[in-house]
Amino acid sequence: MKHRHICNGTCSRQIDFEIDEHGMLHNVSFLGGCAGNTLGIAALAEGADAASLAKRLRGVPCRDRGTSCPDQLAQAIDAALKGA
Repeated sequence: MKHRHICNGTCSRQIDFEIDEHGMLHNVSFLGGCAGNTLGIAALAEGADAASLAKRLRGVPCRDRGTSCPDQLAQAIDAALKGA
Protein backbone atom coordinates (compact mmCIF):
# COMPACT_ATOMS: atom_id res chain seq x y z
CA MET A 1 0.00 0.00 0.00
CA LYS A 2 1.29 3.48 -0.87
CA HIS A 3 1.65 6.09 1.84
CA ARG A 4 2.49 9.80 1.92
CA HIS A 5 3.68 11.70 4.99
CA ILE A 6 3.94 15.49 5.18
CA CYS A 7 7.00 16.25 7.29
CA ASN A 8 7.02 18.66 10.19
CA GLY A 9 10.14 20.36 11.56
CA THR A 10 12.62 19.07 8.98
CA CYS A 11 14.20 20.20 5.72
CA SER A 12 12.46 17.33 3.94
CA ARG A 13 8.88 18.23 3.14
CA GLN A 14 7.36 14.88 2.27
CA ILE A 15 8.05 11.14 2.45
CA ASP A 16 6.45 8.63 0.09
CA PHE A 17 6.76 4.89 0.68
CA GLU A 18 5.04 1.55 0.34
CA ILE A 19 4.49 -1.21 2.86
CA ASP A 20 3.80 -4.61 1.33
CA GLU A 21 1.52 -7.34 2.67
CA HIS A 22 4.44 -8.77 4.68
CA GLY A 23 5.16 -5.46 6.44
CA MET A 24 8.27 -4.68 4.38
CA LEU A 25 9.19 -1.18 3.17
CA HIS A 26 9.68 -0.33 -0.48
CA ASN A 27 10.19 2.74 -2.66
CA VAL A 28 10.99 5.17 0.14
CA SER A 29 11.59 8.66 -1.24
CA PHE A 30 12.01 12.04 0.42
CA LEU A 31 11.06 15.37 -1.12
CA GLY A 32 13.64 17.91 0.00
CA GLY A 33 16.18 17.47 2.76
CA CYS A 34 19.87 16.66 2.52
CA ALA A 35 20.13 14.55 -0.63
CA GLY A 36 22.91 12.26 0.53
CA ASN A 37 21.27 11.58 3.87
CA THR A 38 17.77 11.01 2.54
CA LEU A 39 19.01 8.82 -0.32
CA GLY A 40 21.02 6.83 2.21
CA ILE A 41 18.04 6.39 4.53
CA ALA A 42 15.88 5.32 1.60
CA ALA A 43 18.47 2.77 0.43
CA LEU A 44 18.82 1.30 3.92
CA ALA A 45 15.04 1.16 4.33
CA GLU A 46 14.43 -0.79 1.10
CA GLY A 47 13.16 -4.26 1.99
CA ALA A 48 13.38 -3.64 5.74
CA ASP A 49 10.71 -4.71 8.20
CA ALA A 50 8.67 -1.52 8.67
CA ALA A 51 7.95 -1.91 12.40
CA SER A 52 11.56 -2.77 13.23
CA LEU A 53 12.93 0.13 11.21
CA ALA A 54 10.51 2.58 12.83
CA LYS A 55 11.66 1.41 16.26
CA ARG A 56 15.32 1.99 15.32
CA LEU A 57 14.74 5.44 13.79
CA ARG A 58 12.24 6.82 16.32
CA GLY A 59 13.67 9.75 18.28
CA VAL A 60 16.80 10.32 16.17
CA PRO A 61 17.47 14.07 16.56
CA CYS A 62 18.66 16.68 14.08
CA ARG A 63 20.25 19.63 15.83
CA ASP A 64 17.71 21.20 18.20
CA ARG A 65 14.65 20.52 16.02
CA GLY A 66 13.16 17.79 18.20
CA THR A 67 12.87 15.55 15.14
CA SER A 68 14.80 14.56 12.00
CA CYS A 69 14.24 12.96 8.63
CA PRO A 70 14.77 9.48 10.12
CA ASP A 71 12.38 10.32 12.99
CA GLN A 72 9.81 11.62 10.51
CA LEU A 73 10.07 8.33 8.59
CA ALA A 74 9.49 6.45 11.86
CA GLN A 75 6.42 8.59 12.58
CA ALA A 76 5.14 8.00 9.05
CA ILE A 77 5.60 4.23 9.36
CA ASP A 78 3.88 4.21 12.76
CA ALA A 79 0.89 6.09 11.32
CA ALA A 80 0.72 3.79 8.28
CA LEU A 81 0.83 0.66 10.42
CA LYS A 82 -1.95 2.04 12.61
CA GLY A 83 -4.01 2.78 9.52
CA ALA A 84 -3.99 6.56 9.90
